[in-house]
Amino acid sequence: MILKRLDTYIIKKFLGTFFYAIALIIIIVIIFDISEKIDDFIEKGAPLFDIIFKYYLNFIPYFANLFSPLFTFIAVIYFTSQMASRTEIVAILSSGISFKRMLRPYFISAIFLALLSFMLSNFIIPIANEKRLEFEMMYIRNATQSKEMDIHMQIKPGIFVYAEHFNVDAGLAIHFSIEKIKDKKDLVYKLTSDNAQYDSTRRLWKIRNYFVRTINGTKETIKNGTELDTVLGLKPADFMENLHNMETMNWFRLNEFIDEEKLKGTDNLSYYQVEKQKRIAFPFATVVLTLIGVSLSSRKVRGGIGLHLGIGLTLSFAFILFMQITTTFATAGSLPAVVAVWIPNLIFGALGLYLLRIAPK
Repeated sequence: MILKRLDTYIIKKFLGTFFYAIALIIIIVIIFDISEKIDDFIEKGAPLFDIIFKYYLNFIPYFANLFSPLFTFIAVIYFTSQMASRTEIVAILSSGISFKRMLRPYFISAIFLALLSFMLSNFIIPIANEKRLEFEMMYIRNATQSKEMDIHMQIKPGIFVYAEHFNVDAGLAIHFSIEKIKDKKDLVYKLTSDNAQYDSTRRLWKIRNYFVRTINGTKETIKNGTELDTVLGLKPADFMENLHNMETMNWFRLNEFIDEEKLKGTDNLSYYQVEKQKRIAFPFATVVLTLIGVSLSSRKVRGGIGLHLGIGLTLSFAFILFMQITTTFATAGSLPAVVAVWIPNLIFGALGLYLLRIAPK
């Protein structure tokens, strides 16, 4: 595909406005973030080198990608409204170029930004997030918390563990039990104990004051003891929940992690599934919002750029609000993650097609 002068003109306008807007907002956000966290940096003695290169340098791609669909929309609205107010679009259409042909450079730019966003969110930002979150845990907050009470999980197919409470500092599971279920219905083994403590040197669990029932058909064997060393497919980290960990996982590791969490029967599975779908849906939203933006702002109106920007900001915030509402239904309710994350794209995509249909041609 050969790019014509019109294509290069619109692509330069599109990408130039987008990166300029992103750069401005990042500078503003960094200034506000520094003013908010400066007390933590001073109190905890964060080195200046780490603040710049571990935190803010890795914060920039995360933030830029987070709001890339919004600023794509604003960029399209802004420069297209300028073209319309200067009657450039009328001149383009009057020269015999169709409206659909004029859309080509818009979608070339949108697809480029969508692919860039996909690569950032799935392969580049997870690496940057490792350093950023490490800095945050050291100098700003502690992101890891214990799973408190009544912990249930499956460590292998048919093998379930339970702990009434897990002590993080001691690596101690209180009222620990193991169950083995055959054919998803028959209990064949159950161990109950006062506690189980992880020995990090020997990499095994020390189970104290245990009671074991082994069931084979109609026969049942009972055994008890004061101490038992055993190796389980379980580590103290499995009793910890850290929703920020998924931010450090690339696409392939995130899929593996979701499969592992499904096996355990974790309560937070919906959060991970939403994160997976967002990494695809957000880049696609760039294309959807580009379609809405160019269809909306290509008409010359009396209010000019101000009216277009006002409508554009209203639609963009409506999109973000709608996305937050639907993802909340996925994480706190029973709505499937794929449906929750993609509904805004589908609805606003339909709106974009309608606006394209009524746009002046």
